[in-house]
Amino acid sequence: MATEFDSYSERKAFDETKAGVKGLVDAQITEIPRIFHDPLGTLNDKKAPVANSEFAIPIIDFTGVHGDAASREAVVKKVKDAAEKWGFFQVINHGVPLTVLEEIKDGVRKFHEEDIEVKKSYFSRDFSKKFVYHSNFNLYSSSSINWRDTFGIYMDPKPPQPEEIPEACREGVLEYSKHVMSLGGLLFELLSEALGLSSDTLKSKGCMKGVLMLSHYYPPCPQPKLTLGTSKHSDNSFLTVLLQDQIGGLQVLHQDCWVDVTPTPGALVINIGDFLQLVTNDRFISVQHRVLANKAGPRISVASFFSTSMHPNPTVYGPMKELLSEENPAKYRDFTIPEYSAGYLKQDINDESHLAYFKI
Repeated sequence: MATEFDSYSERKAFDETKAGVKGLVDAQITEIPRIFHDPLGTLNDKKAPVANSEFAIPIIDFTGVHGDAASREAVVKKVKDAAEKWGFFQVINHGVPLTVLEEIKDGVRKFHEEDIEVKKSYFSRDFSKKFVYHSNFNLYSSSSINWRDTFGIYMDPKPPQPEEIPEACREGVLEYSKHVMSLGGLLFELLSEALGLSSDTLKSKGCMKGVLMLSHYYPPCPQPKLTLGTSKHSDNSFLTVLLQDQIGGLQVLHQDCWVDVTPTPGALVINIGDFLQLVTNDRFISVQHRVLANKAGPRISVASFFSTSMHPNPTVYGPMKELLSEENPAKYRDFTIPEYSAGYLKQDINDESHLAYFKI
């Protein structure tokens, strides 16, 4: 009990600084507080990282996606293969200008390196707000506290007014989010076609309702072997579009090995979320992934989740009838996204996938 009480007190003291992990680094600490120590030893698990020569995340060139039918079919085939076997892929020539990618990364860095008094005015644990800055959404419930700070914005269906977004990142966020919405529409078309369905199928089922953008800042860590930037998890979404900088650290669990998602200039990382695995009845897979802490930081990433997890949504989802047959019966029961999300947010981030609770 004493240990638990100490842990809670330390977490609360950390939280009340409102300075996040960046505040610890600014204080020039040489040893990380024990609340950041990974208690489960997952960094030393048997799922050893492998060299990229053995496994490599697919990189898909979208150049031909708006061309002739044969070019598009070739892209769809690659998307299908990646969604079924990896649950992750990188895309290049995706239509989002390089200048837009650089501007949003610069904006995220500028906000997180802003004067602490400015950042404090946005600090909150009320995650229904349009713009929220915090460190570790599950600070008081998770066994592992991660070495990162975050700001989150709901960009759809009701985006914030420009003045509600801090000036440091305002232009970058607004411009990037427009492109991400457009790319999301294209991705859902390609994934629908990869299922052998009409291109508007997934969009018509509400998979694009709601977009949450989380912008992460991973400061350099003095003891990166003791903690994680983000603990292993699968995503509470239909689809996630991730922009990462050149620092690296993102790893995907594939065939019981941790595989690096090597930063590729100009690329965006795409991954299947839990909801899409469920509605496709396991055709597409939502896989666990994590981010290592590092000394080289700060690492910047921007994750856009196509999901309505924090907003009321009465839609009932389940395995798509178009994909079911006597030979392929439904593997999951029906669910609503708020129902799924309530359980997902309560679980420890190191638990196995929440999908297991919805298996028939």
